[in-house]
Amino acid sequence: MADEQTLDEQNLDANQAADAGGDDLAARVKSLEEQLAAAQDQSLRVAADLQNVRRRADQDVEKAHKFALEKFAADLLPIMDSLERGVELSSADDEVLRPMREGMQLTLKMFEDTLKRYNLEAIDPHGQPFNAEHHQAMAMQESADVEPNSVLKVFQKGYQLNGRLLRPAMVVVSKAPAPVSPSIDEQA
Repeated sequence: MADEQTLDEQNLDANQAADAGGDDLAARVKSLEEQLAAAQDQSLRVAADLQNVRRRADQDVEKAHKFALEKFAADLLPIMDSLERGVELSSADDEVLRPMREGMQLTLKMFEDTLKRYNLEAIDPHGQPFNAEHHQAMAMQESADVEPNSVLKVFQKGYQLNGRLLRPAMVVVSKAPAPVSPSIDEQA
């Protein structure tokens, strides 16, 4: 019986040693699983960052193509303004100026068509409500004929390139007429 007890004790010691080794192994497996999960997470983050960088680079290239003409177009606008002003100031009734006026009108038409082809759009807001995003108010003028905050006159057209404001339109904006107060003579 003494031998049985020693055998039982030996088996118990062997089982405890195996359990201790199993616990060590389980802890090692858990540690490796955590490291694997962290590595997979990091891999997904790097892939997402790379995708974001590619997307931003594509957007930057697209914007560069879309707005490459911005500075050049802005430099051409004063020429357009001068041609328009020349046509406005020349008299259509003057026989001497008629050929020059027609030439200016044709040049202006070609210029406008070229600007449209490159997505440069004029902003001519005459009669429209004032929009601070696209118009620059140069003056306010009383007017009973139109709604307050409407554009009465356009000093200079504005322009957009592919929907981006290149130059605001310079305008005169209407305001409500001031109420007439009775004079001192009328009150007496």
